[in-house]
Amino acid sequence: MQDIEPYYFWRDFYKSEDDELSPFYNREYSEFEYTNKVYNYLLHPQWDEFGSSTLYIKNLFVDYTEGFAIIEMIGEWNDAINNDIMFLKRDVVEEFETNGINKFILIGENVLNFHASDDSYYEDWFQDVEEGWIVALNFQEQVLQEFKQNNIDYYLNFGGELDNFNWRNLLPYQVYSNVLNIISRRLN
Repeated sequence: MQDIEPYYFWRDFYKSEDDELSPFYNREYSEFEYTNKVYNYLLHPQWDEFGSSTLYIKNLFVDYTEGFAIIEMIGEWNDAINNDIMFLKRDVVEEFETNGINKFILIGENVLNFHASDDSYYEDWFQDVEEGWIVALNFQEQVLQEFKQNNIDYYLNFGGELDNFNWRNLLPYQVYSNVLNIISRRLN
């Protein structure tokens, strides 16, 4: 896992540590010191810790005018033991919502599994975005099954084109535009 870096080709467009409105503003990163880990597996030092001991994120791109954030994730999403959704919602999502973000694209290719608790934070998040949405992009099949079994699919959009979305060949606005088109078709 230590070799899996957050996607870096968009760093010319956005850096979370340079964004005064980001929860990770002024964070400093090392290329050599590996301190974060999921269980016994070290993580690349560019991933951001937000309160969970098993789930890490990277804000790849945020546009406050359009109101969207693209967040890449890695690790184990564990609400049952670590209450990861509480930390994600309180310490990251609410910071962005305060500044007008109501559309969230969560990239979960590197989320290995999901352990549910209750769905209250998801429900709160869903209600908070009002005219927006929350998309789970490219999550592993076992994670999506857990989302469904625990009714998280009431709050997160996934499935179909969103499960095999080739986002790495696109620029951030192209990802947003394509996801927006998919969600708009679903809502109509």
